[in-house]
Amino acid sequence: MKELIILGSTGSIGKQGLDVVRKRNDIKVTALTAANNVKLLEEQAREFKPLIVAVLDTQAAKDLACRLSDTYIKVLSGEEGIIEAAQSRGDTVLSAIVGIAGLRPTLAAINAKKTIALANKETMVTAGEIIKAAAKENGVKILPVDSEHSAIFQSLQGADEKSLNKIILTASGGPFYGKSEEELVNITAHEALKHPNWSMGNKITIDSATLMNKGLEVIEAVHLFDVNACDIEVVIHRQSIVHSAVELSDGAVIAQMGTPDMRLPIQYALTYPERGECFERLSLSKMGTLTFEKPDRKTFRCLDICIDAINKGGLCPTIINAANEVAVDLFLKEKIGFLDIPQLIEETSLAINSKQNFDLDDIFLADKAAREYVLNLV
Repeated sequence: MKELIILGSTGSIGKQGLDVVRKRNDIKVTALTAANNVKLLEEQAREFKPLIVAVLDTQAAKDLACRLSDTYIKVLSGEEGIIEAAQSRGDTVLSAIVGIAGLRPTLAAINAKKTIALANKETMVTAGEIIKAAAKENGVKILPVDSEHSAIFQSLQGADEKSLNKIILTASGGPFYGKSEEELVNITAHEALKHPNWSMGNKITIDSATLMNKGLEVIEAVHLFDVNACDIEVVIHRQSIVHSAVELSDGAVIAQMGTPDMRLPIQYALTYPERGECFERLSLSKMGTLTFEKPDRKTFRCLDICIDAINKGGLCPTIINAANEVAVDLFLKEKIGFLDIPQLIEETSLAINSKQNFDLDDIFLADKAAREYVLNLV
């Protein structure tokens, strides 16, 4: 029986992770965490009966403790509570907290020698080298959950590690594919949240619309697969059926295909190296044509901002990630326009000093400085 800890169980990935658990009789949930969604966390706790639940918001945690007072479930609070949950009983951690908030709990889980099913890309974006070093030291596997990185991981199974020539990272293009910069001036948050293929949380959906998500995925892929940014080709694939591919040294291209359903990569990370049950089968004859195009890098500038950041290295990825998190939040609150997002990220990346040699404290200091800089610009 695999014992599973889910960090961020009330978010999109966390909820779909629990869908996977419902279909299996060999996974026991031992801990769940959330930021403040007490109602849903209580429902999850009563259904899956974990040993521990943790809530980032301390007042919300007190509320949850009252709600669960008739159970044996231990309720923890604050970041310390989330970290304690991440290190508690369990062999696998589904890291699904959104943003840099997932970094410390994920690192704590690695240091507790848990297998990591990684959905929190910001962990690798901001602290890739630190995470990889900790995983190596503790003998921990990091199994990607992002559909694209899972596809790359799956496509490389059985291939000699020296045979990888290029990663082909696919992108849906988001809801504004084909639009010019002029057409994006008055775009609203409501329009940006209408992703054509995927059901995701608000932040990642906006990132998909700006192509920031694809840029962050390039950075994540650099760390996960030990390649350079120039070894990664981003391709717009509107149908979201080819989740990504690899080109090998002999020119063979191996791709992973499937319906746009996050439960597939989540399940693969939780059952690796075995395969689980099917959620939805793909019919190529029903799909018909699959298309592949180059991205519009002039209109959707976030992609190149991210590539420039990973090429510069140091704290640059942390700075652009923090600037983006704040800019997206401001856009969702209708305080800035859609095209202000890349502008704010770029201005912040030029203004905040980066350093090549850094530790965890430096990451959070750079993150704080970038956030404050964006807020001062608005």
